[in-house]
Amino acid sequence: MAELDMLRDLWNRQEELNQRIGVNTADMTEKEQIHWVLNYCRAMNQEIAELTDSVPWKWWAKYQDFDQQNARVEIVDLFHFLISLAQVMGMSAEDIHGLYVQKSKVNHDRQDSGYSEKDESDNKNLTV
Repeated sequence: MAELDMLRDLWNRQEELNQRIGVNTADMTEKEQIHWVLNYCRAMNQEIAELTDSVPWKWWAKYQDFDQQNARVEIVDLFHFLISLAQVMGMSAEDIHGLYVQKSKVNHDRQDSGYSEKDESDNKNLTV
């Protein structure tokens, strides 16, 4: 499957970059996992802020432009941190693909049923 090969390539590249900067996501203790989950969440929050700043969101300011190129780069930065976060949690590209497919079905089923009540029980059977 070509899509999974591309995802696996991103996983390998991110693992290589993480190791180069001294972050070994394999075999982390729970304490280390917590530390890095928080680090990557904070980093993603910053990247989302940078992505937001690429879009003219200040309705009171007339000087803004939509910086599409920077927006694209910020999205890729988010992928860097999101993949690292998944690696900290011990998830492979195959795990993400499989769980994504399962969760996508849940989301479609929710839409088909009208999704009129919040109920997370349909997530409990999802497995990696």
